[in-house]
This record gives sequence, structure tokens and C-alpha cells, in this order.
Amino acid sequence: MANKKRQQTINKRNRERAVAEKRALKLQRKQEKREAARNGEPIPGETTGDGEPIPGEEPVTPAEPPTDVG
Repeated sequence: MANKKRQQTINKRNRERAVAEKRALKLQRKQEKREAARNGEPIPGETTGDGEPIPGEEPVTPAEPPTDVG
């Protein structure tokens, strides 16, 4: 029983770490957008009017969904 409880704790820490990382990335993206808007630069990850990514910008790809191994 002790092993199972410890394993759940490790899994919980991993979930919490993933949530914290996701929040940090989201906050970073928001700050980058604010700075770009202040400086009059194109917003990273935005597209031009024709739906194409802005030249010179890396396209933003969605994060990989977590895989459940178990």
C-alpha cells in the first residue's frame, strides 16, 4: 500500500508541474503580445489577412497533449 500512495504522489506532482509550466508559457505569450503591441511590431503567432503566417515568424504549434502511460 505504501508504494501505491507514493506513486500517486509522484503523479500528482507531475500533473501540478505540467499545469504550472502551461501557466508560465501562457503568461510569457501574453507578455510577448503586449510588448509587440507597444512596439508596433506584428504579434508573434498571428497571421496576415490571407491566413498565411507572417514572413520571418515561426508558426506557433499547439503543445503536445499529455500521453497517459499506464
